[in-house]
Amino acid sequence: MRPPAVLHARRLGIDTSGEHVAYLRADCAVCRSEGFGTRARIALRCGARDLVATVNVVLSALLEEGEVGLSETAWAALGVLPGQAVELAHADSPHSLAAVRAKLLGARLGAQAAAAIVGDICAGRYADIDTAAFIAACAGRRMDLAEATGLTRAMSAAGQQLHWNRPVVVDKHCVGGLPGNRTTLLVVPIVAACGLLIPKTSSRAITSPAGSADVMETLAPVALDLAMMKAVVEREGGCIAWGGAVSLSPADDRLIRVERPLGLDSEGLLVASVLSKKIAAGASHVLIDIPVGPTAKVRSAQAAARLAARLAGVGAALGLSVATLASDGAQPVGRGIGPALEARDVLAVLQGDPAAPADLRQRALLLAAMVLEMGGKAGPGQGLALAESVLAGGAAWRKFQAICAAQGGMRTPPQARYTEVLAAAHGGRVLAIDNGRVAQLAKLAGAPAAPAAGLELHVRLGSAVDAGQALLTVHAESPGELAYAIAYAQSQAQLVRIGRPGSPGAGRSARI
Repeated sequence: MRPPAVLHARRLGIDTSGEHVAYLRADCAVCRSEGFGTRARIALRCGARDLVATVNVVLSALLEEGEVGLSETAWAALGVLPGQAVELAHADSPHSLAAVRAKLLGARLGAQAAAAIVGDICAGRYADIDTAAFIAACAGRRMDLAEATGLTRAMSAAGQQLHWNRPVVVDKHCVGGLPGNRTTLLVVPIVAACGLLIPKTSSRAITSPAGSADVMETLAPVALDLAMMKAVVEREGGCIAWGGAVSLSPADDRLIRVERPLGLDSEGLLVASVLSKKIAAGASHVLIDIPVGPTAKVRSAQAAARLAARLAGVGAALGLSVATLASDGAQPVGRGIGPALEARDVLAVLQGDPAAPADLRQRALLLAAMVLEMGGKAGPGQGLALAESVLAGGAAWRKFQAICAAQGGMRTPPQARYTEVLAAAHGGRVLAIDNGRVAQLAKLAGAPAAPAAGLELHVRLGSAVDAGQALLTVHAESPGELAYAIAYAQSQAQLVRIGRPGSPGAGRSARI
């Protein structure tokens, strides 16, 4: 057997969004002798650590002869020091890729194949392009109940698992697609204040301007390790933590990272993503919110019923009690869209501010009521009164403050440096607000990477508006992002559609 090639490590400070990348000079002797080319997969070893990385070939003088450059994630994973010797060899192609190719061509995904794919993804043996192929193979409705069950089981078993010394552990989740729907930050303290255990792990944004973890992070640390998460839950009865930090479903974290730029939705992957994390977190009962609307992720009552049946079926097969709620997804929730702006809405509700968004408050109360009834803290039909009393009496606000303190301390959400108001081009009544375009506008303004960025909505469906009246305010942390977002808003005829008096079908978007 040929001895492995050896080069010396150099940290290049390049963010590759989680993918392990190794950089080699085009004229490197190792490149030539081993045949390493761009996009080749190579195995790197340094001491007891090893990983598989994707090759990028450097044509400039970025690297010295005899060096291998490493991306930030590869550098951290390999644990090397500057100039340390690194062994390089060809990486074997994962055997599970055969199952991915078969699934792309229409074959079913068996339980053993799902477990092998999940294992290889978790071990870092898949390049991003391999992971993207798996996502594409599962896109749409290309997974049946048995396939989704097998994948969920494999994903929940691949990482760490939490166990609680209680017969009932509750959780909730929203399938997404509805900007501003930040009910988690309200449901958790209401439910925990009533004595139920609710160890909530949340995702960062995938295709939205903010995930619950992004919003919570403007108020308190969310990157808790497993021990700290357990300590917070045991002390306060609940937490709102980023799931990626506790590695409860590590395959899901890697899938989400690749799904984000693809923008693909898969019913089977969605079910596996949601339920694998709930099972790994030790939940016994889970409530799933499914917003339904013409511009939401789920567009029809039929699609919602199909997804609800899939979630309940997979949950039952894996010993998890799943309830679902098809909620109103016709328009964004609250006023703020973007991490800090959504956090301010949450604080307003918790603090009993009379100007707090009424729709966010009511949605959260309804969900909390259902969780309280599922968990046995309220009888059928009595959960809403209990949830309202806990919120109105201040117990939920006190519990939220305690959870923030336990997670590392509460902080004030940031404010954007630049804002601009978009106003109605003419008078009339608001006929439609496009969730997708609103989300895109907030992302162009910089959310969620810039936590203070996003937008505030000043109107709701059915609102009567006058010409020149403010429809929304865009928030950005740079003038360029603000200008780009404003230009996008002015180009979108259906962003906020206003019918002129006497012609309810007509409408135009916002303009400055």
